[in-house]
Amino acid sequence: MSFEAILRGIVDQSPGALGAALMGADGIPIAEVGGAGESEEVTLLGIEFGRVLEEARKVAMAVNGGALEELVIAMGRTQVVLRSVDAETYFVLALDPSGNLGKARYLLRRHTLDVRELL
Repeated sequence: MSFEAILRGIVDQSPGALGAALMGADGIPIAEVGGAGESEEVTLLGIEFGRVLEEARKVAMAVNGGALEELVIAMGRTQVVLRSVDAETYFVLALDPSGNLGKARYLLRRHTLDVRELL
């Protein structure tokens, strides 16, 4: 199974999903899927919010909260889920505001090990 196939499965099974990407900590996308024009937007969200994820990781460690696993950002027109795969890789999933956030989070968590095996 490829990164793209995993991402496509997550997007297809998440009601309201706009697209998904697997990002490196350097902000470079490893793989991305989405509708027309959506994958570029998801990549941009991943780059910009990847910085927030890194800062949140630092805070989690500073307060002895353990490793940060997930960050959810809800905006007026988009919900974004960032999920750590490992220290250098993370998922980005964008949903419309009425998307099923719970199912999206579940699918990301479920496929984390699949991606780790491919890295």
